[in-house]
Amino acid sequence: MSRLEQTVVSLVELFEEYAGQDEQKNKLSSAELKQLLEKELSSPEFKKKFNEEDVGEAMKTLDKNHDGAVNIREFCQLVGLLAKGYYRQKKGKGGKDDQE
Repeated sequence: MSRLEQTVVSLVELFEEYAGQDEQKNKLSSAELKQLLEKELSSPEFKKKFNEEDVGEAMKTLDKNHDGAVNIREFCQLVGLLAKGYYRQKKGKGGKDDQE
């Protein structure tokens, strides 16, 4: 399996692991999202970016259909934002004014 395929499989399995903890098996509740972020963002580059208030804010931003949970599509958007932030940090790009 290619690295991209492994990454996709890993993301889906990660989502399913945390989304499967309560009655909504296909969505992350706020508590599940908080647990996922606390447990899975372990390196300093990522961990320092999130605190208790950020989880609530992330939930509001990600929950596009306003059902109080994060579905796989919304979760993938979060991962995309994390990847973009990491890329910017790695390349030394600062704010929104930098060209991509």
